[in-house]
Amino acid sequence: MTDPEKIHYKNKLKQFAFVLIGQRMTAAKGMIDQAQQAANNEEKSSAGDKYETGRAMGHLQKDMHTRQLAEHAKELATLHSINVDTLYPAAAAGAFIECPEIAFFIAAGLGKQIIEGQTIYFLSPQAPLAGQLAGKKGGEIIHFNSLKLSILDVY
Repeated sequence: MTDPEKIHYKNKLKQFAFVLIGQRMTAAKGMIDQAQQAANNEEKSSAGDKYETGRAMGHLQKDMHTRQLAEHAKELATLHSINVDTLYPAAAAGAFIECPEIAFFIAAGLGKQIIEGQTIYFLSPQAPLAGQLAGKKGGEIIHFNSLKLSILDVY
């Protein structure tokens, strides 16, 4: 793969991450609205505690989804700050680390994704695994999920 192709590929992965985070944010907003609506629609019954419990559950769900939305927004902000237009000699934020079976992209914590048949782990720059990978170069060995992986390329 040529240098311009590597940069193009990393830009494509970053765009994929933007779309996925956007979808997750939209889903979280929808769940917040549903939880609020459920809490609002809970009618007072003759067993007064049921009313209060239902409203409380709706508010707890809304709070949980609000926290998720905030995490997604933080991840989006981190992703915006990642520079993928640079080819990195060693693993760092914005780098793509290629191993024989899997690859890592240090940009956003989206977990394991399958893109064009390739397993790619999207890591937040703050993730412990990203810290373990930091500074690693092609030819070095890393340990991941009890696997010993050889780094083929970093860019």
